[in-house]
Amino acid sequence: MRLQLNGEPIDVQVTTLADLITAEGLGDAKIATAVNGVFVPATVRAQHALSTGDTVEILAPMQGG
Repeated sequence: MRLQLNGEPIDVQVTTLADLITAEGLGDAKIATAVNGVFVPATVRAQHALSTGDTVEILAPMQGG
């Protein structure tokens, strides 16, 4: 399936947002996620199905002041 991940096109073989996070090596990371501009909480990532053409944003918190 072809997705946009943080503005870059990628081809992946995943079905859910949780699968994508794991495939990207971020399984244990503290991150925020959005699909097609809509926030997806961590508690529903495993049930959130992805479709070809979806735009996914994965953001890590930044520290500093």
